[in-house]
Amino acid sequence: MNYKETLFFVARSLTISFEEKNKNEIEMILKTKDLDWDAVVKLSTSHCVFPAIYCNFKRANFLRYLPNDLVDYMKYITDLNRERNTQIIKQAKELNSLLLENSIKPIFLKGTGNLLAGIYCDIAERMVGDIDFIFSKDDYLKAITVLRNRGYFDVLNTDIEYPQFKHYQRLINDNNIAAIEIHKELLIEKYANEFNYSFVEKDNQFKNGAFVLSYENKLNLSIISNQIDDNAYYYKTINLRNAYDIFLLSKKINAKAAINKVDKLNRKLNYYLAVCYEVFNKVSTLEYNRTKKTSAYLSIFKSQYTNWEKTKRKHNIIRILIRLKVRLIFLYNCTHRKDYISYLLMKVRQNPVDAFLRFLGFNFNKPDTSLTNSKSYKRF
Repeated sequence: MNYKETLFFVARSLTISFEEKNKNEIEMILKTKDLDWDAVVKLSTSHCVFPAIYCNFKRANFLRYLPNDLVDYMKYITDLNRERNTQIIKQAKELNSLLLENSIKPIFLKGTGNLLAGIYCDIAERMVGDIDFIFSKDDYLKAITVLRNRGYFDVLNTDIEYPQFKHYQRLINDNNIAAIEIHKELLIEKYANEFNYSFVEKDNQFKNGAFVLSYENKLNLSIISNQIDDNAYYYKTINLRNAYDIFLLSKKINAKAAINKVDKLNRKLNYYLAVCYEVFNKVSTLEYNRTKKTSAYLSIFKSQYTNWEKTKRKHNIIRILIRLKVRLIFLYNCTHRKDYISYLLMKVRQNPVDAFLRFLGFNFNKPDTSLTNSKSYKRF
């Protein structure tokens, strides 16, 4: 299997609990083809959908087609993730109670918000890193104080805080499993006026004792997290964890109507919805706005898989250009924003070499939140 075949196989395997056409197609492949399971494991792990594949195969009674040692490995990882998510849900509810007791209303986002909203058939399906929530600007600083007083502290032990537009630096607690991110914004500054706390607070839901986004805003944020935050718009790629969330949410609301509720973001959201539609095999609930620009975007997305090694080299160039853009924006902010100027001066005074390396894009403290980094299930 080449990369494209593996990607489409994994993607369509995620839909078999809902899409009969894809279920039949996947079963035919499992029955008739000698699959490269190492490639499937590697890709589904890198996209953080390995437990979701297992759960879908189990519901469809497809595990009988898989090697026994792979089934054992999938069950092991899925059980670990289910236990982790059980602890994350417990932690989220404790955080929710603490904040509400202090007259602070949190709205839970992303994976934790989806777990609380119950969009998965099995909580083990979703791999979650941090607990993200957003607050009104009035509650934002209060929430930081309350959580610090409860024993949460900085993930990175530093006296110098990088100026953050979207959220406070990640905090952890020795007695809890997940780090937390306290948001005051949902998007980068360019789009913050369109999709923010005031926008999503109007129709948030109360699920399992906590506030979460509406299904429409969940879908939009799932696209935004990959398309904008992870720069998928430039790479023309898809992240199957986000895409799986979008697929499940499209079963609850009209996906095209959801993205049409935003203006400046609409085109980029529509591109990603179109990619999901194609990768998941033209699922009707993922229908998108058909435009010439969207067709051109899809054409580039599809063509880059004909030579994946060449595409990876192209992505490396894009990554360098994005880093350069980020550094230039940082330098521009240093010309007129006191928080950036103070941060730069303090970093240079503290350690000039480290400051220079970080400016070039090196990060020596990137956390690993994955359950496994195995390149092959056969290591199990």
